[in-house]
Amino acid sequence: MKGQLFIVATPIGNLSDITFRALETLKNVDLILAEDTRTSEPLLKKYEIRTQVESYHKFNEKEKSESLIKKLIEGKNIALITDAGTPLISDPGNILVDFAIHNGIKVVPVGGISAVTTFLSSISRKDEDFKFIGFLPKTESKIIKILEENKSQNLVFYESPLRIKETLDIILKLNCNAKLSIGRELTKKFEEIKTGYIKDIIEYYSKNTLKGEIVCLLHKTDVTNEDIIKEKTHLLKEKGFSQKDIVTILEITDNASKNLVKKFFIESV
Repeated sequence: MKGQLFIVATPIGNLSDITFRALETLKNVDLILAEDTRTSEPLLKKYEIRTQVESYHKFNEKEKSESLIKKLIEGKNIALITDAGTPLISDPGNILVDFAIHNGIKVVPVGGISAVTTFLSSISRKDEDFKFIGFLPKTESKIIKILEENKSQNLVFYESPLRIKETLDIILKLNCNAKLSIGRELTKKFEEIKTGYIKDIIEYYSKNTLKGEIVCLLHKTDVTNEDIIKEKTHLLKEKGFSQKDIVTILEITDNASKNLVKKFFIESV
């Protein structure tokens, strides 16, 4: 009998936020893989979990996955946990799960807390839908590209406290009326969740320390028909189309006003 690979969610701060099933699983498997054994130690110690623990992180996951699959094939049951939250959600585990699936190993999710769902459950937003993109890239040009492409989405992302102020400034430049929610230190003693317009958020955090794990929601922007026509005019002009051609195209495809297209063409740099 092959073993099973359990993907176990663990608390993101408050150690009481763990399920009975997760505790039972961690006590009964043959091996626990932890992103950082030192970080996981307080949780395992609190609940008297004495299962063998090995480190499994993004720097060793490729080389360790093959030997771990052998153990699973031999019948060992293994649990994967991260420093906090749910594995594979901006955390290591993809390689091991992929190997397991291709070797006929059953992958068993043991659900629990996640920073994304914990945060969103406390935020009022226009629509239920959202898009989670993990951590933002480090360069301004790539951040701008992602934000521009997803302005009609409720965009959820993680950010480092070392870079968050720069990110807020980029959002301000793109849309001074942007609405943002920020959560930090979720479930911990200094938990804080703020929602407001970008200028107010920047002003608040210019006077208050922004530390700890951070998750953000950039609320979707209502895109009007004029916005769409303006963007299409700009893109077609960039492609080298003349004003006359753009007017003709958008009159046919979007029933656009000739004067509106001409206005956007002139304004477009």
